[in-house]
Amino acid sequence: MDSLAIDIFIRCKEGDRGAFRAVVQNYQRLVFSLSIKMLADEDEAKDIVQETFIRVWQSIDSYDVRRSFATWIYAIASRLCLDRIKSKKHTAPLPQDELALQQFASEADNERSLENREYVAIVQALTEKLSPKQRLVFTLCQLEGLSSDEVEQITGLNARQVKSNLYEARQTIREQLKNLGYE
Repeated sequence: MDSLAIDIFIRCKEGDRGAFRAVVQNYQRLVFSLSIKMLADEDEAKDIVQETFIRVWQSIDSYDVRRSFATWIYAIASRLCLDRIKSKKHTAPLPQDELALQQFASEADNERSLENREYVAIVQALTEKLSPKQRLVFTLCQLEGLSSDEVEQITGLNARQVKSNLYEARQTIREQLKNLGYE
């Protein structure tokens, strides 16, 4: 942790709301990105962002400065996302979600920008058959671009479990893509 981060962290531990505001501004996009990909619901993702920073504020004293601050925040957000997934009833993607994916897959211009709603529909259609752990590992590795070491720290899974969950997730998603006509 650099000296500026240490200063902000110390000020947060002392109850400095201004310093905490800086933490929120620096990490809210990270938390939202993870949450929208995990939950495939913009409102739910916004709720997770709020809950994550409430937890960060409440447990700032337990933060271990030897760990990456981003990894610690990812871990909090990941647990909240998993809890939210487990508490929700299982819902299959709607036909329009699959249609959005098929249209995207058939587009000649894959560089076009996706709106949140379209992205959510695609993620939901592809990850619908994944277990919560597989969805988390896939999201952190493939969609967030984190290393296996970071994913291990965030999830508490060992290297074998991360690789296994990622492999299963990729296989399931490949199958989903085949079923939707995208090869």
